Amino acid sequence: MATTDQIVGTAVELGERSSWEAVRLQDVATALGITLDEVRAHFQKKDDIVNAWFERADDIMLRMAHASNFSYLTTRRRLHRLIMTWLGAFHPYRKTTRQMIYGKLGPGHIQTQAAGLMRISRTIERMREAAIREAIPIRRALEDSGLAAIYLAAFFYWMNDNSPGSASTSRVLEGCLLVADKLGRLVLFPSENFGERIDDQKSPQST
Repeated sequence: MATTDQIVGTAVELGERSSWEAVRLQDVATALGITLDEVRAHFQKKDDIVNAWFERADDIMLRMAHASNFSYLTTRRRLHRLIMTWLGAFHPYRKTTRQMIYGKLGPGHIQTQAAGLMRISRTIERMREAAIREAIPIRRALEDSGLAAIYLAAFFYWMNDNSPGSASTSRVLEGCLLVADKLGRLVLFPSENFGERIDDQKSPQST
Protein backbone atom coordinates (compact mmCIF):
# COMPACT_ATOMS: atom_id res chain seq x y z
CA MET A 1 0.00 0.00 0.00
CA ALA A 2 1.31 3.46 -0.88
CA THR A 3 2.28 5.85 1.90
CA THR A 4 0.87 9.33 2.37
CA ASP A 5 4.14 10.88 1.17
CA GLN A 6 4.12 8.73 -1.97
CA ILE A 7 0.58 9.75 -2.82
CA VAL A 8 1.30 13.44 -2.29
CA GLY A 9 4.54 13.26 -4.25
CA THR A 10 2.92 11.44 -7.16
CA ALA A 11 0.00 13.86 -7.28
CA VAL A 12 2.35 16.85 -7.38
CA GLU A 13 4.45 15.22 -10.11
CA LEU A 14 1.34 14.66 -12.19
CA GLY A 15 0.31 18.27 -11.65
CA GLU A 16 3.70 19.48 -12.81
CA ARG A 17 3.44 17.44 -16.03
CA SER A 18 0.02 18.81 -16.97
CA SER A 19 -1.85 21.01 -14.51
CA TRP A 20 -3.14 20.64 -10.98
CA GLU A 21 -6.70 21.17 -12.14
CA ALA A 22 -6.39 18.18 -14.48
CA VAL A 23 -5.19 15.77 -11.78
CA ARG A 24 -7.76 13.29 -10.44
CA LEU A 25 -7.44 10.86 -7.56
CA GLN A 26 -7.88 8.03 -10.05
CA ASP A 27 -4.85 9.36 -11.98
CA VAL A 28 -2.80 9.17 -8.80
CA ALA A 29 -3.97 5.64 -8.09
CA THR A 30 -3.13 4.53 -11.63
CA ALA A 31 0.33 6.09 -11.48
CA LEU A 32 1.07 4.29 -8.22
CA GLY A 33 -0.47 1.00 -9.35
CA ILE A 34 -3.00 0.96 -6.51
CA THR A 35 -6.77 1.23 -6.28
CA LEU A 36 -8.77 4.40 -5.84
CA ASP A 37 -9.97 3.10 -2.48
CA GLU A 38 -6.36 2.85 -1.33
CA VAL A 39 -5.82 6.50 -2.20
CA ARG A 40 -9.03 7.48 -0.44
CA ALA A 41 -7.87 5.68 2.68
CA HIS A 42 -5.45 8.62 2.98
CA PHE A 43 -7.21 11.42 1.09
CA GLN A 44 -10.95 11.68 0.54
CA LYS A 45 -10.62 14.53 -1.95
CA LYS A 46 -7.90 16.29 -3.91
CA ASP A 47 -7.96 19.35 -1.67
CA ASP A 48 -6.77 17.11 1.18
CA ILE A 49 -3.60 16.50 -0.84
CA VAL A 50 -3.12 20.26 -1.15
CA ASN A 51 -3.34 20.59 2.63
CA ALA A 52 -0.82 17.79 3.07
CA TRP A 53 1.55 19.46 0.59
CA PHE A 54 1.54 22.70 2.57
CA GLU A 55 1.71 20.83 5.87
CA ARG A 56 4.87 19.16 4.59
CA ALA A 57 6.43 22.58 3.97
CA ASP A 58 5.47 23.67 7.48
CA ASP A 59 7.16 20.58 8.93
CA ILE A 60 10.37 21.23 6.99
CA MET A 61 10.36 24.85 8.15
CA LEU A 62 9.85 23.92 11.81
CA ARG A 63 12.56 21.25 11.72
CA MET A 64 14.98 23.90 10.49
CA ALA A 65 13.99 26.09 13.44
CA HIS A 66 15.45 23.44 15.76
CA ALA A 67 18.94 23.82 14.24
CA SER A 68 21.59 24.55 16.85
CA ASN A 69 22.46 27.99 15.49
CA PHE A 70 18.90 29.23 14.97
CA SER A 71 18.45 30.66 18.46
CA TYR A 72 21.46 32.95 17.98
CA LEU A 73 19.93 34.74 15.00
CA THR A 74 18.10 38.06 15.26
CA THR A 75 14.36 37.86 14.78
CA ARG A 76 14.70 39.39 11.32
CA ARG A 77 17.20 36.72 10.30
CA ARG A 78 15.01 34.02 11.82
CA LEU A 79 12.01 35.13 9.80
CA HIS A 80 14.06 35.33 6.63
CA ARG A 81 15.38 31.81 7.10
CA LEU A 82 11.96 30.42 8.04
CA ILE A 83 10.18 31.90 5.04
CA MET A 84 12.90 30.96 2.54
CA THR A 85 13.03 27.42 3.95
CA TRP A 86 9.26 27.16 3.61
CA LEU A 87 9.38 28.33 0.01
CA GLY A 88 12.32 26.05 -0.72
CA ALA A 89 10.26 23.05 0.38
CA PHE A 90 8.17 23.46 -2.79
CA HIS A 91 11.16 23.35 -5.15
CA PRO A 92 11.02 22.37 -8.01
CA TYR A 93 7.21 22.29 -8.10
CA ARG A 94 6.57 26.02 -8.32
CA LYS A 95 3.95 25.76 -11.07
CA THR A 96 1.83 23.20 -9.22
CA THR A 97 2.14 25.05 -5.92
CA ARG A 98 1.03 28.27 -7.63
CA GLN A 99 -1.98 26.54 -9.14
CA MET A 100 -2.87 25.01 -5.78
CA ILE A 101 -2.92 28.34 -3.96
CA TYR A 102 -4.76 30.11 -6.76
CA GLY A 103 -7.34 27.34 -6.62
CA LYS A 104 -7.81 27.96 -2.91
CA LEU A 105 -7.91 31.75 -3.02
CA GLY A 106 -9.34 32.45 -6.48
CA PRO A 107 -12.98 33.21 -7.26
CA GLY A 108 -15.24 30.34 -6.35
CA HIS A 109 -16.81 28.83 -3.29
CA ILE A 110 -16.52 30.90 -0.13
CA GLN A 111 -15.88 27.74 1.87
CA THR A 112 -12.80 26.96 -0.24
CA GLN A 113 -11.50 30.51 0.12
CA ALA A 114 -12.02 30.41 3.89
CA ALA A 115 -10.13 27.12 4.11
CA GLY A 116 -7.30 28.63 2.08
CA LEU A 117 -7.05 31.63 4.38
CA MET A 118 -7.05 29.39 7.43
CA ARG A 119 -4.27 27.32 5.88
CA ILE A 120 -2.17 30.48 5.39
CA SER A 121 -3.00 31.69 8.89
CA ARG A 122 -1.76 28.42 10.38
CA THR A 123 1.59 28.74 8.62
CA ILE A 124 1.98 32.37 9.74
CA GLU A 125 1.21 31.43 13.34
CA ARG A 126 3.87 28.72 13.26
CA MET A 127 6.42 31.15 11.82
CA ARG A 128 5.64 33.71 14.48
CA GLU A 129 5.96 31.19 17.29
CA ALA A 130 9.30 29.95 15.93
CA ALA A 131 10.78 33.42 15.46
CA ILE A 132 9.21 35.91 17.86
CA ARG A 133 8.80 35.79 21.61
CA GLU A 134 5.41 36.05 23.29
CA ALA A 135 3.84 39.50 23.25
CA ILE A 136 0.94 41.34 24.80
CA PRO A 137 -2.28 40.91 22.75
CA ILE A 138 -2.22 44.32 21.01
CA ARG A 139 1.41 43.92 20.01
CA ARG A 140 0.85 40.36 18.92
CA ALA A 141 -1.96 41.45 16.62
CA LEU A 142 0.34 44.04 15.05
CA GLU A 143 3.14 41.51 14.66
CA ASP A 144 0.81 38.97 13.07
CA SER A 145 -0.54 41.53 10.61
CA GLY A 146 2.94 42.67 9.64
CA LEU A 147 4.24 39.12 9.30
CA ALA A 148 1.23 38.11 7.19
CA ALA A 149 1.85 40.99 4.78
CA ILE A 150 5.56 40.15 4.47
CA TYR A 151 4.96 36.42 4.08
CA LEU A 152 2.32 36.91 1.38
CA ALA A 153 4.44 39.46 -0.48
CA ALA A 154 7.35 36.99 -0.54
CA PHE A 155 5.12 34.06 -1.48
CA PHE A 156 3.44 35.78 -4.41
CA TYR A 157 6.76 37.18 -5.63
CA TRP A 158 8.34 33.71 -5.41
CA MET A 159 5.56 32.19 -7.52
CA ASN A 160 6.98 33.95 -10.60
CA ASP A 161 10.64 34.16 -9.59
CA ASN A 162 12.93 32.32 -12.01
CA SER A 163 16.20 33.54 -10.51
CA PRO A 164 18.73 30.86 -9.41
CA GLY A 165 17.94 29.68 -5.91
CA SER A 166 15.10 32.21 -5.71
CA ALA A 167 17.74 34.87 -5.06
CA SER A 168 15.40 37.68 -6.13
CA THR A 169 12.76 36.55 -3.64
CA SER A 170 15.40 36.44 -0.92
CA ARG A 171 16.40 40.05 -1.63
CA VAL A 172 12.78 41.23 -1.73
CA LEU A 173 12.07 39.46 1.54
CA GLU A 174 15.14 40.96 3.19
CA GLY A 175 14.00 44.41 2.09
CA CYS A 176 10.51 43.89 3.50
CA LEU A 177 11.88 42.66 6.82
CA LEU A 178 14.32 45.58 7.03
CA VAL A 179 11.50 48.08 6.48
CA ALA A 180 9.40 46.34 9.14
CA ASP A 181 12.36 46.46 11.50
CA LYS A 182 12.86 50.19 10.97
CA LEU A 183 9.15 50.93 11.36
CA GLY A 184 9.15 48.93 14.56
CA ARG A 185 12.00 51.02 15.95
CA LEU A 186 10.41 54.35 15.01
CA VAL A 187 6.72 53.73 15.65
CA LEU A 188 5.71 50.72 17.66
CA PHE A 189 8.50 49.03 19.54
CA PRO A 190 11.34 51.41 20.43
CA SER A 191 13.63 48.80 21.99
CA GLU A 192 12.27 45.41 20.97
CA ASN A 193 11.58 44.73 17.32
CA PHE A 194 12.17 42.42 14.39
CA GLY A 195 15.92 43.07 14.43
CA GLU A 196 16.71 42.84 18.15
CA ARG A 197 16.65 39.88 20.48
CA ILE A 198 17.92 41.54 23.64
CA ASP A 199 15.75 39.32 25.82
CA ASP A 200 17.40 36.22 24.34
CA GLN A 201 20.87 37.44 25.29
CA LYS A 202 20.11 38.29 28.93
CA SER A 203 21.16 35.80 31.55
CA PRO A 204 18.71 35.05 34.39
CA GLN A 205 19.12 37.42 37.29
CA SER A 206 18.41 36.64 40.87
CA THR A 207 15.74 38.70 42.64
